[in-house]
Amino acid sequence: MPESRQYELVYVVAPDGGDDAVNALHAEVEEIVTGAGGRIEKTDNWGSRRLAYEIGKHREGTYVVELIEGPGEVVNELDRKLKVRENLLRHLVVRVDEDLKKAQRARGNRLSRVQRRRAARGLPPIPAAPPPDPSPEPAKTEAAPATGVSETPASEEPKSAKTGEAEVTK
Repeated sequence: MPESRQYELVYVVAPDGGDDAVNALHAEVEEIVTGAGGRIEKTDNWGSRRLAYEIGKHREGTYVVELIEGPGEVVNELDRKLKVRENLLRHLVVRVDEDLKKAQRARGNRLSRVQRRRAARGLPPIPAAPPPDPSPEPAKTEAAPATGVSETPASEEPKSAKTGEAEVTK
């Protein structure tokens, strides 16, 4: 069985066709990927954006980013079929699984280094992130009373640059 890898496909569709052209192209890409034994993990439509330079008399295009998992044949087939599409201005396929592995390994190294430092200082280990609250309530904020007195503690009073003593305000 061929090795499964992750790829990122970015394509720019001409603005002439609108959403119908983008949806049709996405359906075609999905058909190609599933036909070659892969799957689309995530699709992100960035919408219409201005191009850096004019491509075929087009100054704007609709950008779509898709995260694909599958064997290497997926890339060959995608590239072959996308080259002949008329309303497709540009496309690019990049392998991203090695980058994701490097980032995950760096994150693990950083976390273990932090845990070792906390243990050396006698601090408890960092707890795992709590699960997100399904129904977050908006934070209640109360306005401070409008008095002329500053509510900062004495330890946070501004220090004079020359003497190091707290400044007296009148």
